[in-house]
Amino acid sequence: MKTIKGRYKAVYEPIADLVTYRAMPTAMLPMNRLDPFIFLNHHGPQVYPPHNTGLPFGPHPHRGFETVTFILEGDLVHKDNSSGSSVINAGGVQWMTAGKGIVHAEVSSDEFKKEGGPVEILQLWVNLPAKHKMVQPGYTGLQAADIPVVSSSDGKVNMHIVSGTWEGVTGPVKPLTDIHLASIDFKEGGKKNFGIPADQTVFLYVVRGHVRVNGEDVTEHYIVEFSHDGNIIELKALSNSLILFGYATPFHEPFVAYGPFVMNTHDEIQQAYKDYHEGKFGNGHL
Repeated sequence: MKTIKGRYKAVYEPIADLVTYRAMPTAMLPMNRLDPFIFLNHHGPQVYPPHNTGLPFGPHPHRGFETVTFILEGDLVHKDNSSGSSVINAGGVQWMTAGKGIVHAEVSSDEFKKEGGPVEILQLWVNLPAKHKMVQPGYTGLQAADIPVVSSSDGKVNMHIVSGTWEGVTGPVKPLTDIHLASIDFKEGGKKNFGIPADQTVFLYVVRGHVRVNGEDVTEHYIVEFSHDGNIIELKALSNSLILFGYATPFHEPFVAYGPFVMNTHDEIQQAYKDYHEGKFGNGHL
């Protein structure tokens, strides 16, 4: 089995009135430790009242990486200045490649702002290698029905496959690199083993519940870091649980993250700010 190197608790860091737990980076888990997975915010769970202002993520730029957003509760309206647009409901996923530069907004629908309701959203940032940082931006919006599910024979484990191939089932997103990503919900007592090559970086975040991972107990809001040894991850749910789980080949490249940009050098960060202010992202400002 893979050795667990550490378990790290997300930091409570609300954004305006939005409950937010920043799982990565933190003081204990810096951005470069789970290459190419570099950032995770867990928004909610909370209930918005009727006549609310919705999510606070108005137009903002990105360059040099990808965002993967899981809508667990509520909805999410995506608009960008490279022709991407959608309203994704609970159970859906958005995968956006910022590439050479994009301006987008992530807000609530008019219906949600009027009616209110529960909200829970995960946003993961996945780095791009130097050779792909300046690709054309792209966007894929998936509803729950678009995401294939692989279930255990006892029905206690359900894998929602977003990218990569799991037990012969390939996710609908075709990433630029070998990102395998899924959300997995367990009923109490559910068990699952995964074989993952030793050289891969594993990403495992417990969204809710209580899971035993390679013999160690992990509860909600914790990320697990594994050493690059062994190739087995053994999961057992001690309560109804949900995890965000994935793995990928690390790039082993230096990178610099500043604000909404993730590049390989400080000069490239400065160029990103210059290009953004000159309206060179997508089709200009959103």
